Amino acid sequence: MGWCAPYPWRVVIPVEDITDPRIADYVRLRDVDLRKSLEGGRGLFLAEGEKVIRRAIAAGHQVRSMLMTAKWLDGLSDLTGGDTGGVTVYLVSDEVMEGITGFQVHRGALASMERRELPAVAEVLRGARHVVVLEDLVDHTNVGAIFRCAAALGVDAIVLSPRCADPLYRRSVKVSMGAVFSVPYARLTDWHDGLEELRDHGFRLLALTPAENAVPIEGAFTGGRNALLLGSEGDGLSSRWLAEADQAVRIPMSREIDSLNVAAAAAIACYLLTAPGH
Repeated sequence: MGWCAPYPWRVVIPVEDITDPRIADYVRLRDVDLRKSLEGGRGLFLAEGEKVIRRAIAAGHQVRSMLMTAKWLDGLSDLTGGDTGGVTVYLVSDEVMEGITGFQVHRGALASMERRELPAVAEVLRGARHVVVLEDLVDHTNVGAIFRCAAALGVDAIVLSPRCADPLYRRSVKVSMGAVFSVPYARLTDWHDGLEELRDHGFRLLALTPAENAVPIEGAFTGGRNALLLGSEGDGLSSRWLAEADQAVRIPMSREIDSLNVAAAAAIACYLLTAPGH
C-alpha cells in the first residue's frame, strides 16, 4: 500500500486497509443514518455501476473519486481522464471492497459524486405538463422505482415533499438505473401549503387513493396540466393533501385486492397520465 501508479490521465492508488481515511466517502453503505449525515455534510452521493456512473457524469455531476476492483479499470478509463482533468481511482480487491462497503458490489465500481443545488419548484414546473408529486415516501427503493417509470413514460418533472426520501441515496440511484439524473425534480419547502404553488402554475391536482368514492383514473385526466399526487407507503396521502386535491382518483381493483405497492401504482398511473390524448 502507498504506491501510486501514474497514468497519462489519472492516478490509481491501491488500497488495502478498509480504515484508510482517503476512502471515507465509501464506508458503511448499509448504514442509512450514517450515510445521510455523511453525504449531506460533504455534499456528495454515490453512483454504483458503470451505467449509473456514466449517466451521472452525463448529467453534469463532478466526480470526486472512484473506488473499483481491477477488472473495471480499463472499461472505465474514458471516464477517469481526458476532459475530466483526471480522476483519482482507489483500486481494491473484492475482499477489501466488501469490507469497506459492507456487501458485495457486483457491478464492481463506485463513484463519489458532487451534489448540485436543487432547482426551485417553479423552475421544474416551467414548461411541464405531466408532473408527479411524492408525499413522504421514505423507502429509497420505491423512490428509485418511481423515478425510473417516470423517466420511461415521459413524465416531465417530479416534486418531493420536505420529508420524502433522497433520490440521490445510493439505493434510489441504483434502482432507478440512473433515471434520477434524467427527470428534473425539486423539493417543496412547505408541506402544509406547498400544493398551492402547483395550482398557481395551472396544474390540476389528482390524488391517487384506493378509496371507493374516487373516480377511475383512466377517465380523470384532462388536456391541461396535471399533477399526480402519490402518498407514503403505509398510510397513503395525508388527509390534508387529499382535501387539497381537485379530484381523488383510483386504479380499479379486482379479486378483493384493495391496493397496489406505490411503485406499481405509479407505473400504471404514469402511463395513463402521459398517454396520447390525455
